[in-house]
Amino acid sequence: MAKKGNRVQVILECTEHKNSGQRGTSRYITTKNKKNTPERLELKKYNPILKKMTVHKEIK
Repeated sequence: MAKKGNRVQVILECTEHKNSGQRGTSRYITTKNKKNTPERLELKKYNPILKKMTVHKEIK
């Protein structure tokens, strides 16, 4: 039986890499509680292609 709850899986994508025009993407998968954070998630994560910490935003 599946778990019931407000926790959902979301994908975070790098915003700087998207605008730079380089090949590839930096994406992370994480979970969030939809009840506590209904807005889109925004975290600083490491981008291995750019080799620095960048802002990653939640995508659909």
